[in-house]
Parts: sequence; structure tokens; C-alpha cells
Amino acid sequence: MKIFFFSNNNLKITGTIHSKLTFITSFEKIFYALHRYDDLDLKILFELTNDASISVPNLSKKLGINASVLYSRIKRLVKKKLIKKFTIVIDDSLLGIDVKASVGINRDPKLKDEIHKALMETPEVASISEVTGRFDIMVRVYAKNLESLHNIVIEKIGKIEGIQNTETFVELQKTDKDPVYLK
Repeated sequence: MKIFFFSNNNLKITGTIHSKLTFITSFEKIFYALHRYDDLDLKILFELTNDASISVPNLSKKLGINASVLYSRIKRLVKKKLIKKFTIVIDDSLLGIDVKASVGINRDPKLKDEIHKALMETPEVASISEVTGRFDIMVRVYAKNLESLHNIVIEKIGKIEGIQNTETFVELQKTDKDPVYLK
């Protein structure tokens, strides 16, 4: 059954209702066709994202498909580099990491590579992102406590040549959700 939707600005979105009451827009069909990923691929990604340690036989039963088909699909997704790696999630608090923060940094553009190298060599830095907006980079930092975070930001990051200023955002609570493409 074809459905047409109209919004306030008269933008038309068409889609198809399937037997399982899922709505697939024309955009999604084009996306899947261009990337050659179908509903089964997305179901596999969803399940592996929830539990990458699930066995192929158990996952094949859960999805209702043959184990050899599932295995070849997973292998194809890895070969196409859609799946980069299978990993684990660690409870950082059990390792004594009780404070996580994002540090916005403005830097001297002439020292970009040197600053990046120095940040990568700082053990407490978990990730570095070049960003748009009021900061040049955002750095994710893990620390044992607030005093340790203060020391990392002031004594380690702040003393890197070319760092002009920093602003620290301490994580109070974090809630993760599934990416929209896995829904």
C-alpha cells in the first residue's frame, strides 16, 4: 500500500507500508540501494550492536535465518568495512575512572600537528575531535576524580605549547541510545 504525507511546506514524502507495519521512505530505499544494505543487514547490525558476543547459531535462531547465510552476511559486512571491529564495553568505574569530561581547546593553528601529537601521548585523553564552533578541538578525558581532572587539564593539557585556552565540561550523567539507522 502506498502512502503520501504532506507537511506544512508541501514537501511530499512517499513510502510503503509492509506487512510488519514498518514504513520505509523513498529516501531510505535509495540509501539502502546505493549502499546495498537491506533489512536483514540492518537487523544483523542491530543485534550485534546490542551483543557482539552472540554466537552465529543463536543469532540465526533469533533472526530466523540459516546460520551459513548469517555467517556470509556478517563476513560481507566486515569486508565492506561497515563493521569495523567487534569489541567490548568496559565499566570504567571498576577501573577507578569516576570522572569523564570534554575539554574544549583553542590552539595556535601553526602548531596543530604538534598539539595533536602531544594530546595523543597524554594517557588520560580518550579521543580528540576537530570541531566547528567556538573551539578548535574537543578532547575527551577520563580521570579518577575531580582533583586528577584538574591536574590533567592544568598541568598536562594546559602546558602543551600552542594551547591558547581551555574550557572543561564535566559529565554528570550519560545516556546512550541506538543510532537512528538501527531503528
